[in-house]
Amino acid sequence: MGNPRYIKVAEQIKVIVADMLERRIKDPRLGFVTITDVRLTGDGREATVFYTVLGDDSERVATAAALASAKGLIRSTVGKQLGMKFTPTIEFILDAVPETAAEMDALLKAARASDADVAARSAGASYAGEADPYRKPADEDDVDDEA
Repeated sequence: MGNPRYIKVAEQIKVIVADMLERRIKDPRLGFVTITDVRLTGDGREATVFYTVLGDDSERVATAAALASAKGLIRSTVGKQLGMKFTPTIEFILDAVPETAAEMDALLKAARASDADVAARSAGASYAGEADPYRKPADEDDVDDEA
């Protein structure tokens, strides 16, 4: 989407689709849907609409079926409201952001637990050798003691 015009068109498509899902599409299979992003191809002929669904896998499947059945109505409304010469075809893709965020949260939690474990083990630990292992310059008193 290097063309700035298509960036604006993608934002308009996002608003139009979100408004349609909220007000015009009355499919009972449609769950709590959030449109997260819209991306257009370089020629503006295909639009990919990313969405998330609040709920379990059965609600995601039902929402995907509802969006697939409403695809024609959504595309025609987008074409009418944008007034473009060619209305882009619309494809709905379930966004993986929530799953990725949950996976990253789990990884961060494991890292924090590991850090806490290391800190707890090192709390009462002491150095294996001297506390200060670095060489220091010889003092005059030490030189006299050796002679």
